[in-house]
Amino acid sequence: MSLLLSRRVLLAGSVLAAPCAGLAPVPLALAAPPTSPRAPIAAPPIAAPPIAIVMNSGAANIAIIDMTTQQVLRRAPTYREPSHWALTPDHRRLVVADASGNALFFFDPATGAALGHRRFADPYQLWFSPDGQFLVVNALRLNHVDVYRAADFSLIKRFKPGSMPSHLSYTPDSKIVFNSLQGSNALASFDLTRMTERWVMPVGKTPAGVMWHRGKVLVAIMGSNHVAVVDPATGHVTKRIVTDRGAHNLFLTPDRQHIYVTNRVAGSLSVIDADHLTVVNHIKMPGGPDDLCFAPDGKLWIALRFAAHVAVYDPVSGHIERIAVGRSPHGIFLSTLLTDQPALAAMTLA
Repeated sequence: MSLLLSRRVLLAGSVLAAPCAGLAPVPLALAAPPTSPRAPIAAPPIAAPPIAIVMNSGAANIAIIDMTTQQVLRRAPTYREPSHWALTPDHRRLVVADASGNALFFFDPATGAALGHRRFADPYQLWFSPDGQFLVVNALRLNHVDVYRAADFSLIKRFKPGSMPSHLSYTPDSKIVFNSLQGSNALASFDLTRMTERWVMPVGKTPAGVMWHRGKVLVAIMGSNHVAVVDPATGHVTKRIVTDRGAHNLFLTPDRQHIYVTNRVAGSLSVIDADHLTVVNHIKMPGGPDDLCFAPDGKLWIALRFAAHVAVYDPVSGHIERIAVGRSPHGIFLSTLLTDQPALAAMTLA
């Protein structure tokens, strides 16, 4: 918690971040999806070889990795602190949030080519709704949750539910969103039809990752060692799944049989049975595992936040390879998600 509070204090004066040399704002028309969110999705051409795009929060850049050779091909600068990503509803732009830089950066998800950026107020974590209508953005430093229209990035509603909004997840019908509040030790829920707050409820110390899962809401409790199972109607915690210290984020496997939990403080992964919500495996993963993606060959690509590396983990053999990427790797995106529909669907909606 002290690290989070230190980050907040250090960044408190960064709302008007100075531009980086060589970075030009993206035109408004480029920032918005080029087609209606309800239009059929035509997958963009895929890069050869496939690439991993890593957000290095501490290095203020994006690392582009050749997934075949595991070599860093190049880096793209951001303003200050790239963290999380989301695909536009047409899958043609990868949107990267730069929280303390107060900007969204746009990349070609197939090639990693930079497509410009535009100013946004403290975008820390963001995700498009399953129906493609909304973009919800958590402003962790400024303590608000913004709801934007996905078609043109226009602000619809701003909520101020508590301290340090962090991660989020939607219901399958896009009518409700759930947002963790790290500084308030709570989970908030908003009705996106009425644009009203439903409830704010305590769930545990420093909640982080949020996942809608089969009629329940799972919340990783980073200030403890467990995942809280929350009733989406009331916000009450109904069960605790003990994982390991610093439970940070949750990821459903493409076959929807298991949920991986990254335990950032302990340096481990916990594997939860998706049907019974019980831990079935525990894997040592030193270096502060944060976000991860599943590759088509079954390997996990994991950002090691404290080790300046990405780990490539084979769950069959247990073998781990490491790729040096830059300081504080945070979010990670694989271009293979563009054609691996089960993997993308598992990340989009559990």
